[in-house]
Amino acid sequence: MAIVERILGFTRIMPNTAVSTPEIIAAVIFAIAVLHTFSTKFFAHLAHVQPRHAGLWHLLGEVEVVFGFWAFILVALLFWLSGGVAAIEYLEARNFTEPMFVFVIMVIAASRPILRTVMSFINLLAAMIPIRRPVAVFFLCLAVVPLLGSFITEPAAMTLAALMLRDGFFRYQLSNRLKYATIGLLFVNISIGGTLTNFAAPPVLMVAAKWQWDSLFMLSHFGWKAAFAVFVNALALTWFFRQEIAVKGSATNESSDNGVPRTVAAIHLVFLVGVVLLAHHPVVFMGLFLFFLGYTEAYKQYQDRLILREGLLVAFFLAGLVVLGGLQRWWLQSALTGVEPTVLYFLATALTAVTDNAALTYLASLVDGVSAEFKYAIVAGAVTGGGLTIIANAPNPAGVAILKSSFDDEAVSPLGLFLAALPPTFVAIFAFLAL
Repeated sequence: MAIVERILGFTRIMPNTAVSTPEIIAAVIFAIAVLHTFSTKFFAHLAHVQPRHAGLWHLLGEVEVVFGFWAFILVALLFWLSGGVAAIEYLEARNFTEPMFVFVIMVIAASRPILRTVMSFINLLAAMIPIRRPVAVFFLCLAVVPLLGSFITEPAAMTLAALMLRDGFFRYQLSNRLKYATIGLLFVNISIGGTLTNFAAPPVLMVAAKWQWDSLFMLSHFGWKAAFAVFVNALALTWFFRQEIAVKGSATNESSDNGVPRTVAAIHLVFLVGVVLLAHHPVVFMGLFLFFLGYTEAYKQYQDRLILREGLLVAFFLAGLVVLGGLQRWWLQSALTGVEPTVLYFLATALTAVTDNAALTYLASLVDGVSAEFKYAIVAGAVTGGGLTIIANAPNPAGVAILKSSFDDEAVSPLGLFLAALPPTFVAIFAFLAL
């Protein structure tokens, strides 16, 4: 909070309060942005019924645009209230590493060599399961791929799972019930599935170094519980919709031949691993990404269209969240302190639905002298609620960007997502509190 006051030079609204003018403004705009995310389907509908202004309504109906749009409004107000220099200094004080990383990892993970390699692996596992191939593939997309997020990062796992579900199932006219149940469960499983290690899930990454949590600690305290919930969720949904999946997912029974030379696939994997290992060094991984773009151009016969537009939209969304979130500490941190651990767990789960879970755990890491129970409750709650809304977890906008074309009006209903994510969220609550 001191950096906000130093940069913006605002006086306190009241001498005895700890809340400054820009913080109040940012909180109001943040609340409006959250409400906007729940209204995108309405704007998408307006684009169809009012074609004269379809461009504007389509813009406001893009969920990836919402936080970037309102971040622009906030910056414009800061320019007006405090001057251009102060507003620019505030922007330069934000850390945009995560948006850049998500953009890069999305594009690389969605490339044909990576996608086909993972699909071949999933098909190989599916052949070992004595059930119909589409049902087995569907189950593995929701059970195994989210757990891979603990090693290739959650954004990469989300990208791979969403693409496989879109190409193998969503494009074949699934019922709305199955589509929403799938995306809700996918978001929950991705959020909790990255907790087997200490570097793959954004909310874990924010606290791992300060609290000295290594991957063995994560696996023994969080990972095995998360794996239990992931498999139970995937198994329950697959069994409940097994007949529809078997019929409408029949086109997924493809050959394991991916049409990409092994050397090309191996080089793509090297790029992917390199970006993961260098996730904290944007200058380096962006340079590596430029080399990747050059390589894909040189061997474009083995490439599909890179999802640059989708990745940039997701990065824009997350960057807007970073700008708006930088002034939310005054109410988030006060809400987290002095609360009994079990209550804190449910509070963190609820707060995650209206703010990024990585921001939540980062603010918790700023509180000194907290107990081990506090640490467990805040992180477990943050990952548990990561599937309830589009903004709850950094990879969620990536999943929406890939899958939304299969939904009515090409928009995912926030209420539909919330309701669909509740059952798998309850399973995660049981795993983290009862096991």
